[in-house]
Amino acid sequence: MNSPVIDLTTISAVVFDTDGVVTDTARGHAAAWKHVFDVFLRGRSAPFDIEADYLCHVEGRPRLDGVRTFLASRGIELPEGAADDEPGSPTVHGLGVAKDRLFVAQVDKYGVAAFPSTVALLHELRHRGARTAAVSASLHGRKLVASAGVAHLFDLVVDGGDAALMNLPGRPDPALFLEAARRLNITPARSAVIDAALPGIEAARKGGFGVVVAVARPGPAGAALRAAELGERGADAVVSDLGELEVRGRVLPWSP
Repeated sequence: MNSPVIDLTTISAVVFDTDGVVTDTARGHAAAWKHVFDVFLRGRSAPFDIEADYLCHVEGRPRLDGVRTFLASRGIELPEGAADDEPGSPTVHGLGVAKDRLFVAQVDKYGVAAFPSTVALLHELRHRGARTAAVSASLHGRKLVASAGVAHLFDLVVDGGDAALMNLPGRPDPALFLEAARRLNITPARSAVIDAALPGIEAARKGGFGVVVAVARPGPAGAALRAAELGERGADAVVSDLGELEVRGRVLPWSP
C-alpha cells in the first residue's frame, strides 16, 4: 500500500465523506441503529453488533439500504412500507424512520463536532488551490456540515437529498462521488476521495478516482483488521487520522 500522500500536481479536488471523516457522528449513527434494531430483534434474533453488523452491513449506505442489507444478513424479510410509517413499525421504512428520529434528536441535543485534523487538512488543501466537496448518504448531510461549523471549507455538499431528487443509487455505487466531481468540474481521475466506510472505498475505486484514502479510526473492530479490509476494498492508503496525510505541491489555476 502506498504512503498517505495527496499530490496536488496530479490531484485538483478532494471529496470527503461526512460521517467519520469530517464529523464525529459515525458513533452516533451506530448507537441509533443498535437501539432500533435491538428493539426490533428482541425475540427474533441475536442483538445488533456494531463490529459485526454496523461496519459490514450498514455503515456508509443510505438509510433504507442499510435496513435491507442488515435484515438480509439475518435472513429476515419485511415489507417496504411507506415514508409515513410509524417509527419502529415492522417495515423497512418504519425502522428507518425510527433510526432517523433518534439520530436527529441526538444531533439537536448534543450538536456536531468536526475532527480537528480534518479541519486542518481542509485549510491546507484550500490554501494550496484544491477544491473540496463533502458527500453524505444522509438526508441531513448539509445540516451536519453546517452544525459542525465547516460549511465554508467546502465548495459544495452532495447529500441524500440530492440522491433522492436525482434518483442516484447509494454506495457502493460511485454515483454520489461522481456527482460531486461533476459539480466541481474536475474529472474523477484528478480527484481524491477520503472515506471511512467499506462501501465508500469500494465506490471510489469503481468510480475511477485518482487517489482513494481510507480512514480507520481506532475502535472496537481493531485498527489493524479494519485497515486491512479497507485496503482490500481498494484504498490506496489507510490512515488512523487525517493528520497522517501529507499534502504536496499545489493546484495550478489552469488545472482541469
